[in-house]
Amino acid sequence: MNIYQSLFTYFGPQNWWPADTKIEIIVGAILTQAVSWRNVEQAIANLKEQSCIDIKCLKNIEEKDIARLIKPAGYYNMKAKKIKAFIKFLTQNYNDDLQKMFTIEKAKLREELLSVYGVGPETADSIMLYAGEYPSFVVDSYSKRIFYRLGLVKEDIRYHDLKNMLENNLDSDVKIYNEYHALLVELGKNYCTKNEPDCKDCPLINNKIIRKMEC
Repeated sequence: MNIYQSLFTYFGPQNWWPADTKIEIIVGAILTQAVSWRNVEQAIANLKEQSCIDIKCLKNIEEKDIARLIKPAGYYNMKAKKIKAFIKFLTQNYNDDLQKMFTIEKAKLREELLSVYGVGPETADSIMLYAGEYPSFVVDSYSKRIFYRLGLVKEDIRYHDLKNMLENNLDSDVKIYNEYHALLVELGKNYCTKNEPDCKDCPLINNKIIRKMEC
């Protein structure tokens, strides 16, 4: 929590996830795989221009037409297939009703989401935290890198081990999980970068949260 408070004081609230609806969050979580958010924004803008960021349209539109619209997000054929797979899952299991889906118990829903083509742990947790408002911490490459450099985990820590470590040491609070993940991304993008980390100006070091980072 000291790390969280220091980052929150330095960066301020991040207001994640930037979206108008829950289905937009879910589509964004799929599109952001292996690509920057700027590219995702353009892909989502294309979907919105065609009034196709809702369940009905995504259910009826051809996969190839989704691929064409989301091209800026990269891997567009594969991601179109993933979007269609999620919509099929939602139709078959919850009759196109996201509100109903998000009444399912946390562990059960996460297991169901992980069974959907193209939904891995990070995407599943993003859907649950940001769209479903479940306390399910999202782990990504930024958080792995930061906590390794802080000396708190091994470099090759597995996704679920870091997720468990964080959830076991934080209150089960959706707001904190939301902000913490976003703040770690901000730190990773601006200071704790992969190749040339700026440890000298790191807000954690400057606020004496830690003595040294393994950069």
